[in-house]
Amino acid sequence: MYISQLIAADAVHQVFAGRNLTLALPAALSLFPTATPQQRGAAADLSYGTLRFYGEIDANLTQLLEKPLTDERLHALLLVAIYQLLHDKADAFTVVNQAVHAVSQLKKPVAKSWAKGLVNAILRNFLRQKDQLAAKIKVNESASFSYPQWWINKLKTQYPQQWQSILETGNQHPPMTLRVNLQKVSVDDYLQLLARQDIEATNLGNEAIFLARPVPVEKIPGFSEGVVSVQDYGAQLAAHLLDVKSGQRVLDACCAPGGKTGHTLEIANVNMIALDNDAIRLQRVQSNLTRLGLKAELLEGDAGLADWYDGQPFDRILADVPCTASGIVRRHVDIKWLRREADIASFNAQQAKILPSLWQMLAKGGKLLYVTCSVFNEENQGQVDNFLKNHADAKQIPFDALPALSSPNITHTQGQLFPSTAHDGFFYALLQKN
Repeated sequence: MYISQLIAADAVHQVFAGRNLTLALPAALSLFPTATPQQRGAAADLSYGTLRFYGEIDANLTQLLEKPLTDERLHALLLVAIYQLLHDKADAFTVVNQAVHAVSQLKKPVAKSWAKGLVNAILRNFLRQKDQLAAKIKVNESASFSYPQWWINKLKTQYPQQWQSILETGNQHPPMTLRVNLQKVSVDDYLQLLARQDIEATNLGNEAIFLARPVPVEKIPGFSEGVVSVQDYGAQLAAHLLDVKSGQRVLDACCAPGGKTGHTLEIANVNMIALDNDAIRLQRVQSNLTRLGLKAELLEGDAGLADWYDGQPFDRILADVPCTASGIVRRHVDIKWLRREADIASFNAQQAKILPSLWQMLAKGGKLLYVTCSVFNEENQGQVDNFLKNHADAKQIPFDALPALSSPNITHTQGQLFPSTAHDGFFYALLQKN
């Protein structure tokens, strides 16, 4: 297990150096090429868990230290070990011994004999003082909820009734949801296929199937043949809310990795233009479309500019704009600690540039679906309200009458989806050009 601790500690160390976990974890794993699949899986769990509960873990560690640690890798290793002692089912004695052993594998400049003693003392002190430490951090909201204090304050102000449940849900493990490709199989038939393979699943609504327990992608029946895709239920609403019809000209702006592109094409035979400003990410979009047996015109370009636009108006535009991703922190646990409050203004500026640019490309009577995976109002209804003030030809269509949001499994307020056991946090605003 100490190998898993080392990998996780390296990944955590990289995150706090500014690297996102989706890059940091593979880099950490590459340092241990002989690690077994079990060790690699455990390392991923430890990395995600440590960052998920970092606020609580760090508050405990800070109380145990006489002065801050100067070696960041040693600090990261202690964070991982305390996460295990707080939230993992591993035997406490084993966790401590493995952490002490792991110290000897850390690179210089750690003074290993001194560091071994320190790690042993800190972890054993934690076990002895666990209850007292927990009582002390109860008054610290950042430690109790494991979010930055600015994040907590913002949600308190914007959602006085829901802020606590938003935070708590964001610390849970995310659900695994599939999207059935109705061009190839019905939802009922696919549920029967899962049942025959002893995979427990339920239909959430539309094409969404919730798996009671996560399944490796390679073991999902029909995945490689394009029968199903992995996509959050909240994200699956986009294609339905866009209200596409066969024959329409549709733009999926900021399309990568292509989940909404593929879903839209599964629903209707449209003339799809998929736009993204990253050529590498467009390759992933093409890979997904190829797996599904679908076709779209892929373009590399900036949604905030018109240098790629051919002048032909679109009947529908999906604007899945860059955002803080504050609604999907349980999938991207590093976001909480890498984001700064000032980042919201930066994303606001991007959104305020993209939305008017795309609006010029929308046909009269056409619809544009504005989407974020954020729960911060500035990026969501606040951004839409500012846009509506400056565009007299735009109106926002209320979602109350739209069946896609009427499912009992959808938790939302006027298009703002709150993270729940069924879906992540998203925001949707449907705009129509007069």
